[in-house]
Amino acid sequence: MAVWTGAARQSAYLVRRSSLKTASSASLIHRRGLAGGGDHQGPPKVNFWQDPLHPSRWKEEHFVIVSLAGWGLLFYGGYKYFTKGKKNKEDQKVGEKSH
Repeated sequence: MAVWTGAARQSAYLVRRSSLKTASSASLIHRRGLAGGGDHQGPPKVNFWQDPLHPSRWKEEHFVIVSLAGWGLLFYGGYKYFTKGKKNKEDQKVGEKSH
């Protein structure tokens, strides 16, 4: 019976020790709620139309929108530039026959 009592005390001690260990480490972990409010390090972020010459000060979502729009315009402009010289062959033949 003494063996069972010792084993029960040992298991109770281990359970208590592990729960204290997790409780103390959990108290050191900072948990943010949903009311965090973004990062407060550095200068405040602004809308891109308020400071258009400094992209580092823009809000992240505004930077993404402006960057994607800029790349889209670049690709579309390149497409229009490189394809404007190509005309349909049927249009040229119809124009030549009317001479």
